[in-house]
Amino acid sequence: MKKIYLSACTVCTILGLSAQEVLWQKDIKSSTQDFLSQVTTTIDQQYLITGSSIQAGSGKLEAGSRQNNGYDFHLVKLNQQGNEAWEKYFSGSNHDYLSATVATQDGGFLLAGTSYSGKGLDKKEESKGGADIWLIRINEFGDELWQRTLGTSSDEEARAVIQSTDLGFFVAGNVQSSSNGYGSKDVWITRLDKEGKELSQLILGGKGLDEVEKMIPTKDGGALLGVYSRSSEVRVSGSEIRNPERKSSDTSTATRNLISATSKQSSNFGEGDYWIVKLDKNGKVEWEKNFGGKGDDHIRTLASTADGYIIGGESRSERSGNKTVGIEEGTDLWIIALNERGDEQWQKSYNFKNRDILMGMNAIQGHEQTKGILLGGYTQAEGRIQENDETFWMLYLDSNGNEQWRKHVTGESRQKEERLSDLKLNRDGSIVLAGTSAKELGKENWKIVKLGDKQVNDLIEKYDIKIYPNPVSDYAYVEIGFDFKEADIMLYDMSGRQLQNFKTKNRVTKINTQALVQGAYLVTIKTDNNKTANAKLIKK
Repeated sequence: MKKIYLSACTVCTILGLSAQEVLWQKDIKSSTQDFLSQVTTTIDQQYLITGSSIQAGSGKLEAGSRQNNGYDFHLVKLNQQGNEAWEKYFSGSNHDYLSATVATQDGGFLLAGTSYSGKGLDKKEESKGGADIWLIRINEFGDELWQRTLGTSSDEEARAVIQSTDLGFFVAGNVQSSSNGYGSKDVWITRLDKEGKELSQLILGGKGLDEVEKMIPTKDGGALLGVYSRSSEVRVSGSEIRNPERKSSDTSTATRNLISATSKQSSNFGEGDYWIVKLDKNGKVEWEKNFGGKGDDHIRTLASTADGYIIGGESRSERSGNKTVGIEEGTDLWIIALNERGDEQWQKSYNFKNRDILMGMNAIQGHEQTKGILLGGYTQAEGRIQENDETFWMLYLDSNGNEQWRKHVTGESRQKEERLSDLKLNRDGSIVLAGTSAKELGKENWKIVKLGDKQVNDLIEKYDIKIYPNPVSDYAYVEIGFDFKEADIMLYDMSGRQLQNFKTKNRVTKINTQALVQGAYLVTIKTDNNKTANAKLIKK
């Protein structure tokens, strides 16, 4: 991929007014069809853009392995100003698609993708058979810490990854026609410790096809899964089955001892439904809920709120099943608010005409309540072409789902096809949109736009200085909550002796506390516009 410059862009408002400022735009150009899967905001407010690309040139060669001409994991890290910090590829000898990324609490990342490669090049473990899940943990500079290959003789694909409160991980994917499963495609959840050791595996499914689309962490250390379900329930005596008793040739005895399976216990209302599954911190099913009408309803994304969850996707169902809102035209957005037990609080639908596709959702949290919901996606033409089809859009709702405004983000230039892949709301109220932009099919560039939105910013809880984690053992991050161009950060012990002093232009700055003894310290900030702030730092 070849990089081009940062530039300004325009924002077209369709409904309502919202004062916005384009902070920067980054275009990453390519001559091939590149897939952008996610933008991940780092702990220090930088951005990791991840997806899959074919590298320019003839590929890499390694003794004993064939040349790689397929897709590779592709990562580009941008700093707070949108400039490239580094770029990395991770390659197997065949196609490898990076699906999901999570920022880890130590400042690094865990990558989860689908690999068709055997051992060779960057891949250190043999294929388990067919497609496998390939995990790579890296530090903040993109250096590999460890990697794992998960799979069976069936085909597995990675879809989502989160870090749990014990610093381990949940990895969610799908498995096809597994002898340990229930249907043509089931959901496969693997729980690992922080070093990548497998702790448990769980297969979820019904009689048909179930695909996990999204997973988010929950406050109690568990996980919430959003599954697109085209399956009926499986009634068995006891929904959980211990697979070591099911003598499968797919797995070793050691692996079978980790596996359990839970069948779907709720019925579908139509062709495809939203299936929501809550797991506890040990990876066991706590509850499940089904939402849908008689048509096809496809869940895409989830978000946590102050008292529950927001789930959303696309719907082709009229009022039917437990869907109480109809559709206006084509495929509409369908959003449902749930409490922490999965009970519905409200549901709403929204329409941009044609096929509306929801790709990202963020809840704006206040001190004790959710203040609003920001959605992002794009619209595909179906029949009558609208002016803003194939353009990034944003939709902002209040906490009860009432629409406040909507707008399209066209960027510096409008290409033939622009599809949003992900949207992130930052702690300072800015918004990052990441997707693909193509003049012609098969030549998709990556497009990242960062916006400042005054209306959204006014909802964000204000602060002068934040320090996290606090207490700290090794590294802490100092976040400045007001505008400045340059600031001095000073660290004092309780006697008033200055221990560190350095300048920064970033809102979030990393400081090293490894040399400090256990106790309390004072962090002081002084900016070029004569603003000051203080906060206490505790060294463990």
